[in-house]
Amino acid sequence: MTGPVHIRAATGSDLSIAIEMLGLAGLPTRDLSIRHLALVAESEAGIVGVVGLETFGDVGLLRSLIVSPNARGSGIGRLLVESLELSARKRSIRELWLLTVDADQFFSKLNYEVRQRAFAPEVIRNSQEFSALCPDDAVLMTKSL
Repeated sequence: MTGPVHIRAATGSDLSIAIEMLGLAGLPTRDLSIRHLALVAESEAGIVGVVGLETFGDVGLLRSLIVSPNARGSGIGRLLVESLELSARKRSIRELWLLTVDADQFFSKLNYEVRQRAFAPEVIRNSQEFSALCPDDAVLMTKSL
């Protein structure tokens, strides 16, 4: 990938691209709507990454982080997560939670900590992502903002 990357708020027209990217990576899309899509990373090649956020008062569920294969390793994932955290803080979200099957090392580098599923807040346990979409062996992680 070449050229600068711009992070911007997601719009309705980004949803189909996000669903396609997530589907190709085998990530859940069944309940994904524009209200879950938060930010996109865009380059001269188009959308190269997306990240989602589902909010429950002052608790957030980071979901739907994906970077296109040709842009991985370029720092876009980190930039999307850091931008999402900044946006969440501005919205008075005090902690972010996430579930991952294979990105726990990536999130550990961003100071997310593994938690046992039983210790997730009730609003997170009741989310579609937690209760139905992610497998039971997905790693639960959290970060205080």
